[in-house]
Amino acid sequence: MAPKKGLLERLAEGPVIGDGGFVFALEKRGYVKAGPWTPEATIENPEAVRQLHREFLRAGADVMQAFTFYASDDKLANRGNDSSEKYTCRGINDAACRIAREVADEGDALVAGGLSQTPSYLSGLGKEHTQKEFKNQVDVFVENKVDFLITEYFEHVEEIEWAIEVCLKTGLPVVATMCIGPEGDLHGVSVGECAVRMAKAGAHVVGINCHFDPFVVLEALRKMKNSLEAAKLKVHLISQPLAFHTPDAHKQGFIDLPEFPFALEPRICTRWDMHRYAREAYELGVRYIGGCCGFEPYHTRAVAEELAKERRGLPKASEKHELWAAGLKMHTKPWVRARANRGYWESLKPASGRPYCPTMSAPDDWGVTAGDASLKQRKDATTDAEISELTQRQQKALNG
Repeated sequence: MAPKKGLLERLAEGPVIGDGGFVFALEKRGYVKAGPWTPEATIENPEAVRQLHREFLRAGADVMQAFTFYASDDKLANRGNDSSEKYTCRGINDAACRIAREVADEGDALVAGGLSQTPSYLSGLGKEHTQKEFKNQVDVFVENKVDFLITEYFEHVEEIEWAIEVCLKTGLPVVATMCIGPEGDLHGVSVGECAVRMAKAGAHVVGINCHFDPFVVLEALRKMKNSLEAAKLKVHLISQPLAFHTPDAHKQGFIDLPEFPFALEPRICTRWDMHRYAREAYELGVRYIGGCCGFEPYHTRAVAEELAKERRGLPKASEKHELWAAGLKMHTKPWVRARANRGYWESLKPASGRPYCPTMSAPDDWGVTAGDASLKQRKDATTDAEISELTQRQQKALNG
């Protein structure tokens, strides 16, 4: 069997489809705890993780990103996990890599090892301490022979620069994505400057993941592209947005929305939104096109279907899903059969089904970021008294 083409070779030839949002998908299925969002399911419920990988592979994903989100030792230790060896960064990440590789080899997919922002950075512990957390993860990825590395979900460009520096020492391709929108990072660095700094730090692919919907992310990526071109830096672009509409979110994205994380369903993007997203991303010049929180396999399938011509084929999951709802021609009701066309679904504005539901929300704009005392991470749970204090602070913020 010929060796698989690597990430950079694939991006030079055409679009690469990423997978979706594991923490949200597995939380909904009962395998991940909301709040910590840590991936101990790779050890506790490996079949659940394996099955989700398989569904994304079948939907057309070219990358199986190991379920290693927030799996640094400092994050795992302060979120109530079992302190035994298997629940460490090494234990969880090793299991995640093995599962991802098993499924990737069932198709032509690549395996990515991912690392995220750390409590160490938010708590102000400095570069050396933070990079040690990154290296602990990267060492496991190298031992498991992942195909490339992703530094994702970073709110501060300084920290992602530190992560890129550690990743580059492996010799593997490095993808860098920040969870920021058009306003830039949480320390006030513009989105365009963030892209330039990630590229200058050595990342081969730069872009955005999480926090914002596909179209807000593309707005920000357009600014990134312009800044990169002005700086004469040539890198590939990546987009891995939410599958939730966030036009009313501010600088910190959906985390500030009052619906986060348990009432976001009315905001879910339709598969038809994803067709539009995939086309607009491709036309912008983005070649790594995937998703983050809220992205389910059917969203990934829509991206792969929209780019079927560019990818020279449909995903296996399309066998039961005739493109543009052609299967509805077999429906019993004539008014449903009439919906078997692309124009109907592309022009539809779905209702929420909730009488008098507001169209927008007022985000919780607390304005705190790295350096604020309230963000210092700890192992014990917040007390009821502290929750009361936070509630009062929240009410004060809402009242302006």
